[in-house]
Amino acid sequence: MVQGNRPMGRSASDLGTGPGSSPMFDTTLRIGLVALLVYACARIVLPFASILMWSAILAVMLYPLHLRLAAYLGERWSALLIGVIGVALMLGPMVIVVTSLATSLYSLVSSVQSHDVTMPSPPPWLDGTPLVGKKLTEIWTLVATNLPAALKQYGHLLSGPLAWLGSFAGGLAIGELSFVVSFAIAAVLIAFGKGGAEFARRLLARVTGSTARAEQLVTLTAATIRGVGLGVVGVALIQSLLLGLGFFVVGLPTAGPLTLVALLLGIMQIPLLLLSLPVVVYVFATEATQTAVFFLVWNIVVGLSDNVLRPLMLGRGLEVPMPVILMGVIGGVIVDGLLGLFIGPVLLAVGYVLLVEWLQQHRAGSRQRPDEPAR
Repeated sequence: MVQGNRPMGRSASDLGTGPGSSPMFDTTLRIGLVALLVYACARIVLPFASILMWSAILAVMLYPLHLRLAAYLGERWSALLIGVIGVALMLGPMVIVVTSLATSLYSLVSSVQSHDVTMPSPPPWLDGTPLVGKKLTEIWTLVATNLPAALKQYGHLLSGPLAWLGSFAGGLAIGELSFVVSFAIAAVLIAFGKGGAEFARRLLARVTGSTARAEQLVTLTAATIRGVGLGVVGVALIQSLLLGLGFFVVGLPTAGPLTLVALLLGIMQIPLLLLSLPVVVYVFATEATQTAVFFLVWNIVVGLSDNVLRPLMLGRGLEVPMPVILMGVIGGVIVDGLLGLFIGPVLLAVGYVLLVEWLQQHRAGSRQRPDEPAR
C-alpha cells in the first residue's frame, strides 16, 4: 500500500540510510583508531621518555619550593630561578665528578694501550693459594715484568672490558646532557604546575570513576615522589657530593669514581663506612698526619649527617622496603644509565606504594560488602 507518494511502513528518517551498522564493529573500529593513535604518539615520545620522567619527578619534588617563591617573585620568575639554581647546584658538581671519572677511565685505557702500566711483584702468599695460586702468580709476574708479552698472550681477554669502559664513558657524557635538558623541562613543568596537576586529576578521575579517589591517588603519588626522591636519592646525592669534596681536596687520583660509588651505595641504603673506611686507611698511609686526621673528621661528619638530613627530607608514613629501592637502582642503571640511577628507585617506589594502597582499598571494600542472605 502507498499513502500519498510514500510507501507505508517507512518514515522519512529512514530514506537514504543503508543497513544498520554493528555495535561490535563500531567499538572495534574506535579501539583500533585509539590504539593506532597511541602507538603513533608513543613512537615520537619514546626516545625522550626517560628525560621526561626525570623532569616530571624533579617538578613534583621542587613544586612546594616554587609555591613559596611564587608569592614573592611570581609564577614565571620563580620557575626560572629554580631551574637556574638547580642546574648550578646539581649539574656543576655532577659534571666535575663525571669528568673526573671519564678522565680516569681514559687514562687507564691509554696506559694499557701504551704499555705504561706498572705493577709491583706478586705477594708471596698468593703462590700458596689452593687451585689458582700458581696460575695467578704466573700471570701477575708476566704483567709486572713484560707487559707487551702479557698483552699479546691475554690481550683478547681485555678487549671486551675495554670496549665496555669506552661505552660507559660515552654514556656519562650523554648523562650530563640529559641532566641539562631535564632541568630545563622541569622548570617549564613547574611554571605550569597547576594545569598539570589538574590534568592528572581529570585523567585519574576518568580512569577510576571517582573524583575523590583521583585526588587521593594524586596526593599519594606526589608524596611518594617527594619522600623517596628527597629522602633517599636527595640524601644520597648530598652525602656523596660531600664525600667527593673531601676526596678532591685530599687529591685522590680516583676521586670521581669513588664519588660515584658513594652515590650508588647511598641510594641502595648501604652504609658509606664500607667505602670511606678503606679510603681513610689509604690516606693515613700516604698523606701527612694532619691531612689524614682532617679527612677522618670530615668523613665522620658526613657519615653522621645522614641522621640529620633524612628526617628533614624523608616523607613521613612512606615505608618503601630496601629491596624495592635496590631493584630500582640496578634496573634503572641497566635501562637508562646514569639517569636511571635517579629515575629507577623513584618510579619503582611509586608503583609499589600504589599497589599496596590498591590492595588495602580492595580489602576494605571486601569487608564492607554485606553478607549474602541465607538460602
